[in-house]
Amino acid sequence: MNSAVTLRELTERGLVYAPGVWDGLTARLAEQAGFDALCASGFAVSAALGLPDAELYTMSENLGAVRVIREASTLPLVADIDTGYGNALNAARTATAFAAAGVGGVFMEDQVSPKACPICVGDPVDLVDVPTAVGKIRAVRDAMPDDVLLIARTDARGDEAISRAEAYVAAGADMIMPVTKTFDSIEDWERCHAAVGVPLMATLTASTWTEREFTPDVLRQIGVRLALLPTQVLMAATGAAREALRRLASGEPPAEVSADALPHHDFVDLIGFPEVEQMQRKYLPARTEA
Repeated sequence: MNSAVTLRELTERGLVYAPGVWDGLTARLAEQAGFDALCASGFAVSAALGLPDAELYTMSENLGAVRVIREASTLPLVADIDTGYGNALNAARTATAFAAAGVGGVFMEDQVSPKACPICVGDPVDLVDVPTAVGKIRAVRDAMPDDVLLIARTDARGDEAISRAEAYVAAGADMIMPVTKTFDSIEDWERCHAAVGVPLMATLTASTWTEREFTPDVLRQIGVRLALLPTQVLMAATGAAREALRRLASGEPPAEVSADALPHHDFVDLIGFPEVEQMQRKYLPARTEA
């Protein structure tokens, strides 16, 4: 089934959780874990390049990561396209490329480019004016097939966020994505949903209030249909890798460090060696003894 149609259908049926992934391995792991959708997390894609989430990578680098994820998993994918990487015309080209790569949805923010991750900086971030943001949303909506979800993110706060969200829906957004700093209470999320009349997307970012308080029942109550888990897998993988490297660098025997890791034979099965061997037997000439 087409990924874009599947993501729209899934969110129409009810609440969908999408973990943040950044490469083929994490995409495969998420699919095997039983998730129904994936998120190409900009925070994680940046981190995989050794960079902070400050729009230091290019559109092409982000698109390359998305293509790898799509090749590794059949799950519908929502992609972070940051600010669209320029003005409305740039954003339209970005959206066209990501839709062609097979994503089921994109989310774009209203920050000034280059953006800054709002949970990593202390001061309020700079936003483009509303006419500029609206023009970018209209351009992206016109550039993509109708079945690809357009999720408009706002980094504004309080009443300004709701006012912007209403304008973004009028411009063609299918969902609204308040960031974790947009509102301070569940009641404000409810108020936003009532005002915009479309589903919301929430980010349950690690170590934020939304991660702690947005239970499935709360998410349904406030109108969320797509809930991202953008950094949990990244933090877990980073912590495990850092600890293993520390132990190896300290001189601990590799066999002892490996004892706490995924067994080799389990990884071989997970990554797909049995399927490759099956295809080799089917399509390659039989080996002959020397």
